[in-house]
Amino acid sequence: MKVGIINNSKHENPSYKTSGSSGMDIRANINNSITIKPGERKAIPTGLFLEIPTKFEAQVRPRSGLALNAGVTVLNTPGTIDADYRGEILVILINHSKQLFKIEDGDRIAQLIINKVEKVQWNQLSVLTKTKRDKDGFGSTGKK
Repeated sequence: MKVGIINNSKHENPSYKTSGSSGMDIRANINNSITIKPGERKAIPTGLFLEIPTKFEAQVRPRSGLALNAGVTVLNTPGTIDADYRGEILVILINHSKQLFKIEDGDRIAQLIINKVEKVQWNQLSVLTKTKRDKDGFGSTGKK
């Protein structure tokens, strides 16, 4: 599948690092470093603009190493980029650590994943079918 891209950044296009990778790393495209204080969130520009085919979406997801090692993650994970959006991809990062987090130009800040989207048609019901779980919610299936 081909996805249109305009890369106005100073960096290479997002790419898969291994043959088994699901996501492509995306990089910060900034002129000056950005510092995110503990508990603070900021939208980080990437310089990327996409033309995603109809029936697909792009998802912005956290990088696991950044989350584990720095306590920094994508706030609205996964961030959805709709097929009809044509603006710059911005990554909303939040710093959950107790230290300042500094982002430099070219830092890998998130992953980009392209997924197929299925459209639904609502089937209006008056009663849902019963299941073993039924209305039991959070934690109802146990820890094992």
